[in-house]
Amino acid sequence: MNAAPADQIRLLEVQSLDTRLTQLAHRRKNLPEHEEVQRLETDLTQLRDLLVAAQTEESDTGREQTKAEQDVDQVRQRAARNQQRLDSGAVSNPKDLESLQSEIASLAKRQGDLEDVVLEVMERRESAQQRAAELGERVDSVTAKLDEVTARRDATLAEIDASVTETRAERESLAEGVPGDLLKLYDRIREREGGVGAAKLFQRRCEGCRLELNITELNEVRDAPSDAVVRCENCRRILVRTQDSGL
Repeated sequence: MNAAPADQIRLLEVQSLDTRLTQLAHRRKNLPEHEEVQRLETDLTQLRDLLVAAQTEESDTGREQTKAEQDVDQVRQRAARNQQRLDSGAVSNPKDLESLQSEIASLAKRQGDLEDVVLEVMERRESAQQRAAELGERVDSVTAKLDEVTARRDATLAEIDASVTETRAERESLAEGVPGDLLKLYDRIREREGGVGAAKLFQRRCEGCRLELNITELNEVRDAPSDAVVRCENCRRILVRTQDSGL
């Protein structure tokens, strides 16, 4: 295949833009913000689950406290009524009097036990409230951090996408000046060789595979017509000759 030296040089410029596009794609995919956003989202999900659990416990213990306080009030009211009967002297039968006094004592013990229950439930409720408040603050903090990182990521992605659009347009414009058969060969090699289809011969070294050509290869390249499209014997990429090739 033959192509004017200027077209081969232009192919190197196309390669430079393709390399730029590859670098932009790699940067877009590997932004550190991607990993940070994922980590923060995972943390936020876990914190929200813990917050819901704490809020549920707070609600449950609130109902439990209300029920325990109602039980205490019922026992207190019954004990008060019995005490009132005892103090009024309405009960004179010794057996009934003894029974009433026994019930008052039993109710006093029952009230004490229930009040202990109320205190225990109140402690659990306060603990749940404190935990829910702390988790709520952590959720707010992580949410704010996630919003900040997401905004930074999106701004960087927008910047990268703008560069990609500009580079692609420049690449398309430049590629129009490259002969079709040369461009097809270049694209085929580039796809096979990890994104590099054409490389400069610089100081007797192929910049595609970074290997120096031996004397036989150099002589073949040196003797080839200036419009001949030569290939690197090592990596088979298109080898573009310039004034810096060292021939």
